[in-house]
Amino acid sequence: MRDGEIICSNLGRNNGSRYEGDNGNTSLTEEQYLWTLLWIVLPFNAMGCIQSISCKPKSFRDSIIVLEVKTSIDSNPTSIDESSSVVLRYRTPHFRAFARVLVPPVAGKETWTIGWIQACNHMEFYNTYGNKGMSSWELPDLRDCKIQAISDSDGVNYPWYGNTTETCTIVGPTKKDSKFSVSMNDNFYPSVTWAVPVSDSNVPQLSSIHRDQSFTTWLVAINQATSETLVLQTIHWRMRLHIQVDPEKPLGQRAVLNEPFAQEQPQIMGKNESIPPNAMVKPNANDAQVLMWRPKNGDPVVVIPPKY
Repeated sequence: MRDGEIICSNLGRNNGSRYEGDNGNTSLTEEQYLWTLLWIVLPFNAMGCIQSISCKPKSFRDSIIVLEVKTSIDSNPTSIDESSSVVLRYRTPHFRAFARVLVPPVAGKETWTIGWIQACNHMEFYNTYGNKGMSSWELPDLRDCKIQAISDSDGVNYPWYGNTTETCTIVGPTKKDSKFSVSMNDNFYPSVTWAVPVSDSNVPQLSSIHRDQSFTTWLVAINQATSETLVLQTIHWRMRLHIQVDPEKPLGQRAVLNEPFAQEQPQIMGKNESIPPNAMVKPNANDAQVLMWRPKNGDPVVVIPPKY
């Protein structure tokens, strides 16, 4: 017997064109009997279906609720640090993401982790040294369009961006609603040599820095036993900068931020996007990146190879 289905017996006995009740005194035509049967069976069948739907417990996918999502990039411009005679340092404003999540009671013995996963979709990072050439940090598979994105995990807690404020784990069964927040932030704070990185000379020749990177950040729930993955929110963001450098000037007066003074604000997407496979696994962007020297004349040289 299936839910919502009723199998009836002893409703009558078939005597050709007539159906008789138990006492044999009430006679119905075949058409009248069929209409009577429909009026009896259909309401019970319908009520059975409604009851089975309303009583079926909601799945985790259907019950988790994102109460609030906020994201921004700080309004302060990129800062430049010329305190070192060896390298120029700069610090970009922070990208920030915050979410409040509600998980109703989890009936089964399930463990779910909810948090932030991030991947780099595009990277241009060029440091020009006058007419000598340029150094560039590159992600070869991303550069060559072999992959859509690469993990930006912390390198330890794959696929998560981190495991402090970035994630929360719910271990079932639970009797009450679980309400919590998860947050993350990201920015750049690199060092760029004043001199050509493949030269023995310490003469400053750095003339410009160009950087343009794009990321996708997902709020995600993952079942630890089955690896079922639910994308709850998708955010796109981008960080750009252009620093002009005059290596002839005294240290502390060489570099000027050309653009942008304020970054584009992140976008919370109206429709969620699936996570590319490479965003979930090793290597992460930090371990996969390569520092290249690309001279004006001659072949490229690998300055720093990938870590993996």
